[in-house]
Amino acid sequence: MSYAEVLPLVLVFGIITVILVRSREVSWWAAIFIFLFGVYTALTPAVFMVTNLVQWLASRFAG
Repeated sequence: MSYAEVLPLVLVFGIITVILVRSREVSWWAAIFIFLFGVYTALTPAVFMVTNLVQWLASRFAG
């Protein structure tokens, strides 16, 4: 997979992880596992579904 395909998924999981940690729903060590799961998922075919979702959201909010 290329960098362009993996980046949106990692960004989505990163943003979700930051939101959860800041809201104190998860601890820092659980956030590490969430991040690692996001990296693992980025290496699977699920990246295409998430890439399409991120592109759709970006088009809706960008204008």
